[in-house]
Amino acid sequence: MRDLHDLELIIKSRIPIIIIESHEEARVVDMCARMVSRLAKPLYKWTVTEGLLKLQAGYQAQKHNAKPSELLAQIKATSKAGIYLLFDFHPYLEDPIHIRYLKEIAQRYNELGHTLILISHRLEIPAELKKFCARFELTLPDSKALEQLVITEANSWSRENPGRKVKTDPQTLGLLVNNLSGLTEGDAKQLIRGAIYDDGAITSNDLPKVMKAKHDLLGQDGILSFEYDTAKFSDVGGLANLKDWLNKRKIAFDNNQASDLDKPKGIALVGVQGCGKSLAAKAVAGLWGIPLLRLDLAALYNKYIGETERNLRETLKAAEVMAPCVLWIDEIEKGLATADVDNGTSRRVLGSFLTWMAENKAPVFIVATSNDIEALPPEVVRKGRLDEIFFVDLPSRKTRQRIFTVHLKKRGLDPTAFDIKRLAKASENFSGAEIEQAVVSTLYSSRTNNASPNTELVLAEITQTRPLAIVMAEKINALRAWATDRTVPAD
Repeated sequence: MRDLHDLELIIKSRIPIIIIESHEEARVVDMCARMVSRLAKPLYKWTVTEGLLKLQAGYQAQKHNAKPSELLAQIKATSKAGIYLLFDFHPYLEDPIHIRYLKEIAQRYNELGHTLILISHRLEIPAELKKFCARFELTLPDSKALEQLVITEANSWSRENPGRKVKTDPQTLGLLVNNLSGLTEGDAKQLIRGAIYDDGAITSNDLPKVMKAKHDLLGQDGILSFEYDTAKFSDVGGLANLKDWLNKRKIAFDNNQASDLDKPKGIALVGVQGCGKSLAAKAVAGLWGIPLLRLDLAALYNKYIGETERNLRETLKAAEVMAPCVLWIDEIEKGLATADVDNGTSRRVLGSFLTWMAENKAPVFIVATSNDIEALPPEVVRKGRLDEIFFVDLPSRKTRQRIFTVHLKKRGLDPTAFDIKRLAKASENFSGAEIEQAVVSTLYSSRTNNASPNTELVLAEITQTRPLAIVMAEKINALRAWATDRTVPAD
C-alpha cells in the first residue's frame, strides 16, 4: 500500500516523466490500474510489439502506434490528459527525435497533463530530460510478506497433493525467509516453489540451493561469483588465532543476537603465497554458516567513463541483497591501485568503495586477501574500515603435521601409516600448498612404480622440491619482517 500511495503522490505532484527500473511489469500495471479512478485520467500501456492499448474493457491495441516516434507524436497531439506506461523504452532514448518529443510533451504538461511512466530493467536518462523526471523505486517484500508467500505456496502445493502438508520447522522457515530478503515478490515465489515442489518439504538442504539461485537471479556478469562449496576450518591446518577471533564474533554477526555489540566489518589476510589465505577466506563463510561471494575487482573495469563505478555500485548492492554473507576480495591490491594511468577511474573506484565500507549497514563481512599489502592505500586497511589485519605465515612444524594429516585423509590415505613428525621436520619452510603438492606427487610416483604411498616416497618428493621461501628468500623474509610488528599472527 505504501508503494501505491507514494507513486500516486508523485503523479499528483505534476511530474511529467516517472522512471521505474524494475522487472515487475505486472505489479506496476496493477498499481496504476488501482489508482487511476482517483486521478480521473485514462491509463494506457505501450510496447513495441503490440502498440498502444487503453487499459479499459473493450479496447484493442493500436498497432499503427507501435513505432516510438508515432506513439510520441500521438501523445503530443492528444489534448485529453492521460497516464502512459511505456515498457522497455530504454533503446529509444538514444534517438534525438524521441528525446525532443519527450521534452516537448514534458514542457507542455500544464497544457496537456500527460504523465509518462517509463518501465525497464535499466534506464539511462539523457541530460536534456533529467529536470523533467523523477525516479520511483518499488519496495521489496519484508519478512512478514515473505513468510506469507511461503505459506501461500505451501497451501498451493497441498491442494495439488491432497492429504499432504509441506514439512518444515520454525528455524528452517526463518532461515529461508531471511535468505529470500532483498528479492522481488516474483523472484521470491520462484525460489519458494523450487524449495517446496521437489519433495514437499523445506529443509536445511534447500538453503544453499536457494542462495545460489538468488545469486543467479541478480546476474552479476562474472563480477560477483557465488562460491557454492565453502571450506570447513577443519580443512585448514593451523590459524588458531584467526579461528578464535572469528568464533568470538560469530554471535555478533547474527541479526537476532547480541544487538548491543557492533557487527564485525571485515579482516585483511596478508601473507606468504600458498599458506592458506584463500582457503581461510572460504572457511570464514563455512564457520558462520553464511554464503560466500567472490568479488573480481578486475572485471569491474569498463572502457566507458562512469561504467566502472556503476558496476561497483551494482555489485555492492547485490552483496547487500545477499546478506548476511562473506564478501571475499582476492588480491585486493591489484584492483584498488591508484595510479594515474586510467583517467582517474581507479581513484573513483577507491572512493566509492571506501564510502560503501563506511556507510554500509547490511551484514556483509569483508575478507580481503593480499600478497602485497604495502601496495594498498592506507585508508583501506585502517581501523574502522576493517577490524583486523592477520598475517598468514609459513606453517610451524606442529601446523605442518596437521596439514599433512589433512591432505593424506583427503586422498583416502591413513595418516597413522606415515611418520608425520618426520615429514613435518623435513618440510621446513614449505607452505601448505607445497606440502599438498608433495602428497599429490607421491601418489603419481607410487602409481608409476606400482608401490603403496609411504613416508619414504613423500620424503623423496620433499627433497626434490625447492620451496618458494628458498627460491625467493629475500622477498619472503622482507614480507615476514614487515609483518612482525604491524599485523596479528593468524596462527
